Amino acid sequence: MRQIQFIRSNTFLWAAAIAATLALFVAALFAFIYWKIDDYLIMRSDRMIATQLNFMAELPPGRLIDAISDHLKQDSRGVQYAGLFDAAGTRLAGNIARLPSKLDFGGPVRSVRLIRDGPSAVHDAVVKAAGRRLGDGHILVIGRNVDETREISIVVGQALLLGLLPAFCLCLLAGAWLSVRAQRRVEQVNQRVQRIVAGDLRERLPQTNADDPFARLARIVNGMLDEMETTINALAGVGNDIAHDLRTPLTRARLALERGRTHAATLEDLQDIVDKAMAGIDQSLAIITALLRLAEIESSSRTAGFGDVALDEILRQVCDVYEPIAEDKDIDIDVEIDRKVQVRGDRDLLFEAVANLVDNAVKFTPAGGRVTLELMSDDRAALVRVSDTGPGIGESEREAVLRRFYRSDKMRNTPGVGLGLSLVAAILKLHGFCLTICPAPGGRVEILATTGAISHEAAASAPVRSLHASLAPM
Repeated sequence: MRQIQFIRSNTFLWAAAIAATLALFVAALFAFIYWKIDDYLIMRSDRMIATQLNFMAELPPGRLIDAISDHLKQDSRGVQYAGLFDAAGTRLAGNIARLPSKLDFGGPVRSVRLIRDGPSAVHDAVVKAAGRRLGDGHILVIGRNVDETREISIVVGQALLLGLLPAFCLCLLAGAWLSVRAQRRVEQVNQRVQRIVAGDLRERLPQTNADDPFARLARIVNGMLDEMETTINALAGVGNDIAHDLRTPLTRARLALERGRTHAATLEDLQDIVDKAMAGIDQSLAIITALLRLAEIESSSRTAGFGDVALDEILRQVCDVYEPIAEDKDIDIDVEIDRKVQVRGDRDLLFEAVANLVDNAVKFTPAGGRVTLELMSDDRAALVRVSDTGPGIGESEREAVLRRFYRSDKMRNTPGVGLGLSLVAAILKLHGFCLTICPAPGGRVEILATTGAISHEAAASAPVRSLHASLAPM
């Protein structure tokens, strides 16, 4: 079965197809080379025959026979033909036994059948030859055997076999190696995936530093598994947190109603008990509403309604809303804006995110303190900073405060359900913004918008400051 899978694998089949294509290409290339060489040799042979014929035809009759004899003596390969005949066709000199009947005297070089005179040579062969009738009536014939092109074809064929077959086998071996390697990697991935499906969320796909498709896919899948593990671990405790946070107000409401039914003596007592029960129910509804709001935001369904949002207007409106609440607690609240900034997003969600940050700042800042909203920007990013003079968030709690229903010990007696910063984080993740919780003392939370759709309009009354300088620790 492994052998069948190996042969049927796409990698091996592609390697075999590429090897066959390469073999066809090389064979065609060798055939083209042979054809060109053959044409070249025949053309060269024709020029040599014509040159020799013209040279000998110009010799005096007394030297012609000696020239033919010398020409044939120098032919160590036995491919030269030469003959001198009288007007009646009787051979006077040379190695051509008979005057060829189909040779056109005075015409171009052509293929004719010549009979060679001599005991050790080929007696009948088709050669390239040309003839000319001399001034004294004699006929001179010069020829050459071009069968050496067959030797070239043999050499080309041998080179083809010696070069092509090893290359073809090498391509098949490379395809086999790549196929086996791919199968091993797939088997490794399959084993890891089966463990992940079985519930081992800490398992990851084998990953290397190479830049091949398998490595890139492994990095993407491992990143997805990291997100899934984080989400599942976060959701694992959400059920208990929801049950705990709903149980307390509902238990209080039930106890209040039970006591009211037993001990209420007047209408005012009964109304007071009902008010307490309604307060507990309202707290439970607030938790459910916040959870539904989180689910809506995390579903990313709001991205379809994104548009240009003026961050400076949102900060001013949030400041106007919380200014009366801050005054009641004897807290100064103000807003500082370098210049007007627009980003792509959902205005209501961004307002809600900034409002949650300001609500926390006002809630945890003691009387006589200060809450500041700042908007700074440059050509690449915009920074929204909400800072206060409260106790701030310790370094050990920076990640924990973003979990749902998380409430530290110092916030147990403060009203709330522990979902404010979770809502903020979900909104900013939907927009692709970055949330940074700065260390105590003092509370400082920053929103960094690094979208490409930021537009600026210089404010008339405030100088422009460098955003990077504003990011320095305070």
